Amino acid sequence: MAILSISRRTARTVRILGVASASAALALGAAGNALACNIKEFSAEAKCDGEKGVIVVKDVDPSGTPAKITVFLQNNNADAKKVGEQEVKGSRQGTTVTFVEDWQPDAVYRIHVDAVGKNGKVLVNEDIKPNLTTPSTACKAETPSTPATPTEPETSTPSASESESAPAQESETPAPESGTPTPSASESSTAPADAANNAPSPAVGDSNLAETGADSNTGLIAGIAAALVAIGGGAVFFGLRRRGANNNR
Repeated sequence: MAILSISRRTARTVRILGVASASAALALGAAGNALACNIKEFSAEAKCDGEKGVIVVKDVDPSGTPAKITVFLQNNNADAKKVGEQEVKGSRQGTTVTFVEDWQPDAVYRIHVDAVGKNGKVLVNEDIKPNLTTPSTACKAETPSTPATPTEPETSTPSASESESAPAQESETPAPESGTPTPSASESSTAPADAANNAPSPAVGDSNLAETGADSNTGLIAGIAAALVAIGGGAVFFGLRRRGANNNR
């Protein structure tokens, strides 16, 4: 009976230990699966960097498992072009990689993720679902180029004032008919001035007589007066001489 009771106790203990071990294994498996890299931790977005288009892929894997990201341009559900390939190491805050791509509006891209664990086990080998569709507006607005219109050469037209002054100048200065040169305005204006400067200036008395209008008979009157004075003086002289001669007798 004692041996039988011991066997029951041992079996119960072993059973309890087995349940505990299984629970621990399940817990560790769940924790490992929670920390393992999976496709749900990846996302993609088409953006604009100034006038250039870019595709940004984000990895929020907290385990930091390195993953390879490959981007393909789709055409009719088939790969038309491989845009590029980069490696990303995720983090809890999120790590991003950027692909420069001049994407067109409403274009479709397939983003594939490959991730391998430290033990060589493949963790991810899938595409991000759904495929990435770019916005309906391009990064750089296309402006239609308009051909340059040829400009006509400007023709200079004489103004009204110029057209009126031209005939006036021609009429003011007619061409001389004879071969003799026509004196200019400066020569005709300076000639009288030179003649006036070369003429002798009149005396003070003459200028007064000229002002009264008697300068035409001035010489004749002066001559007559001088002759009368001379005659009178001679008569007086001879008269005095004759009286002195008589007194001497």
